[in-house]
Amino acid sequence: MARYGPERVVLSADDIDRALARIAYQLIETNRGADDLVLIGVPTRGVPLARRLGGLIEEASGHPTPVGQLDITLYRDDLRRQPTRTVMPTSIPCDIDGRVVVLVDDVLYSGRTVAAALDALKDYGRPRRIQLAVLVDRGHRELPIAADVVGKELPTRSEERVQVRLSELDGTSQVSIMAPESDSQ
Repeated sequence: MARYGPERVVLSADDIDRALARIAYQLIETNRGADDLVLIGVPTRGVPLARRLGGLIEEASGHPTPVGQLDITLYRDDLRRQPTRTVMPTSIPCDIDGRVVVLVDDVLYSGRTVAAALDALKDYGRPRRIQLAVLVDRGHRELPIAADVVGKELPTRSEERVQVRLSELDGTSQVSIMAPESDSQ
């Protein structure tokens, strides 16, 4: 397993809050309101991000936005190469047929997580539209997937690691980049 050197903070808690506010307003604007929106977070950090976005959208639009979570573990195409994660609960808060579902995740990298989420979502209904909102887009796509709304474009080298910490899970909120130890000296 690669060892990483010191981290370089690229987004503070305040930066994350501002990025999420921009995402919320962009979702409201793009969808001409929030009436049909359903936010679905991808575990682990996509779930608290979806909850934060739901609160911001409700605050801005006056319309409560359903928020749920979608476990994609068994839909991943890399189960043979990586150790299996513990299956997390899936909670779809309402009927998604004909609604605009916004998948929320922390980092968009290869696109494989989103592909798995799209496959999993099909088991729960047929949304009118599916959008993707991510806090960080770091590039290096392996699949033809793009986010509809991005908090921060963060060009990185493929060997670097992007670490998202959120107060709900980690006690602090920040995004940092870590280079492999050999690069950080």
